[in-house]
Amino acid sequence: MNSDYLFPARLNRRDFLKMSAATLAASTLAARAEDAAPVKIGEGHWTYTLDPAWGKLPEGMEYGLGCGVVVDGKGRIIVTSRSQSPCVAIYDKAGTLLETWSKDFADKVGYPGTEQVAGSAHCIYWSKEGAEEFFYFTENVAGGKDGAPKYGARVYKTDLKGKILYTIGNVESEDATHQKFDWTNPTDVAVAPNGDIYVVDGYGSQKVSHFDKSWKHIKTIGVKTDPKEKGPKAPNDTFNTCHGIWVDTRKSTLEIYIADRANSRLQVFTPELEYKRTLSGDTVRNPCCFYQHEGHLYVPDLAAMVTIWDDKDTCVAKLGDGRGALPAGTKPSKEVDQTKADKFFAPHALTVDSEGSLYVVEWVGWGRVRKFRHTPA
Repeated sequence: MNSDYLFPARLNRRDFLKMSAATLAASTLAARAEDAAPVKIGEGHWTYTLDPAWGKLPEGMEYGLGCGVVVDGKGRIIVTSRSQSPCVAIYDKAGTLLETWSKDFADKVGYPGTEQVAGSAHCIYWSKEGAEEFFYFTENVAGGKDGAPKYGARVYKTDLKGKILYTIGNVESEDATHQKFDWTNPTDVAVAPNGDIYVVDGYGSQKVSHFDKSWKHIKTIGVKTDPKEKGPKAPNDTFNTCHGIWVDTRKSTLEIYIADRANSRLQVFTPELEYKRTLSGDTVRNPCCFYQHEGHLYVPDLAAMVTIWDDKDTCVAKLGDGRGALPAGTKPSKEVDQTKADKFFAPHALTVDSEGSLYVVEWVGWGRVRKFRHTPA
């Protein structure tokens, strides 16, 4: 698999002309929103107001299932979804689309087309290491049907322009920038201040692996929870969809948080992956992953909410709780989206910008990529 330079597809004049209709529609929506009460979630200090015009795509492009979202050091918002066009969308904080990566992205990561990118897309992680910034992309396993080869099951590190620097997992051969590793279906990555890297195989083996900054393997823990013991009280170090991982730097001692999604709990470990404690209860349903901002940990929960935690593991806010918001048997849709804008359906990932604004992507067919401005009451 080739690891040459990736050239992001920057928007040209034709692209901006295509965007005119979408921009007009967004402007109309924003104008109508002025006449209606703004959509708010949360309360008190943790109040957020929906920006209904943010994150629109030009005609001919659409999101797929919402995978990941991060903010980089320039304040750009990077969105990934299971879409062939775009595979990656990059916005400024105001919602202007700056770049899209699609066919060129597929070419440079070794796929014949964007179908393979969309089929394996999962999380994206932003990391500042010294003076440099990087992305870590996580791929699920895909393919394998009707005799077709399997692909995906990789983690690769790039610079902010998409130049692949290292690939680990399902690679054809090993060299200085490619390493084989037996993941069956990895889901997330986190990087410690010293450069150590943690990966969860959350849709596969349920293993959690620790590497140094050069990708030298240090330790792996974890087995799948016995179905007879699944749930918040399952044995420690067992996982039932260890979907997300985060290196928590809010205290004097680093800790590793793992979103043990199908066990409805968060598990906390030392940097050496020794178990410390479990968080569960009515504020932990199906946690997906994490984001840290100003002393708080934000958790997108696939069971229709976003929670915010302080450094004492106290949940200080539960946002947009959509549990029970839809009649039994009703599935989320774009039409329902308009009438339940203050509720979440299936938050899969989120990020927070320097102004405290919240960006959430959801595991629904149109991604439901949204920005909520921080508007404390």
